[in-house]
Amino acid sequence: MKLGVLLSGRGSNFLAIDAAIREGRLTGVEIAVVIANIAEAPGLEAAKKLGLPTALHVSKGRKREEHDAACIETLRAYGVELVCLAGYMRLLSPEFISAFQNRILNIHPSLLPAFPGLDAQYQAFDFGVKVAGCTVHFVDEHLDHGVILLQRTVPVHDEDTAETLAARILNEEHKAYPEAIGRVASGKYEIRGRQYLLKS
Repeated sequence: MKLGVLLSGRGSNFLAIDAAIREGRLTGVEIAVVIANIAEAPGLEAAKKLGLPTALHVSKGRKREEHDAACIETLRAYGVELVCLAGYMRLLSPEFISAFQNRILNIHPSLLPAFPGLDAQYQAFDFGVKVAGCTVHFVDEHLDHGVILLQRTVPVHDEDTAETLAARILNEEHKAYPEAIGRVASGKYEIRGRQYLLKS
């Protein structure tokens, strides 16, 4: 299965996916292209150093539909079958979601549906939760809303700060995303309403 990775920043989840592939922990998939919407994104430079195909489609000052159409064209040119958002700080247009229906994944640093949007780890810490975590979900037309594929939990310790909690959640993200991709690549699942169900 060919993956297309979209990122806006450092790309730590992208690097975790790449490492899982290279180390044989995630099989049957390859990263076909890495796309950034910000020229200075460290993840884009990291992808180049790894020898992966890359593309830059700067989003600033461009209409969402035009930008997304360019991304779709690139993804299709590389034969991408599954789109992975890895710190991609943009909402996708309905046209983008339709082009890859149930084939777009995102990872979010909270136990959705709690704390959607930006700075979820800090929202959770400020709210005083005792358990936090991360969620890998399919992307639909709404923010952090699509069908949940898997979640990993992190206990919140009394001595935690928002920063130490965020770091522990990120560590779980790096495990969860490759596992979720492997599940999708296996094809051994079905989506029934809002339920992601594994097939035996």
